[in-house]
Amino acid sequence: MIFYLGPLVLGFLLGFILGTRIKPVPESKLKFDKEVYAIVVIVAIIIAYYQGPFPYYQDLPLASGILSGIVGIIIGKLTFGR
Repeated sequence: MIFYLGPLVLGFLLGFILGTRIKPVPESKLKFDKEVYAIVVIVAIIIAYYQGPFPYYQDLPLASGILSGIVGIIIGKLTFGR
């Protein structure tokens, strides 16, 4: 099984940048709890499964760029979220 680093790295970097830009707005009273992160990950896995891998990639039956992007968003939000 061969893993292609291009979609993984690019998806993670874009997700990380987007995650750092997420700001909490006190007026909205929205909170990102553990349940919200779990739901986002589950929905991302479903979307990545239905989208399938990039053309000619045979590493996983999932779109690995989407999954690494979601992981990047979550990590960026937790580490540098404003």
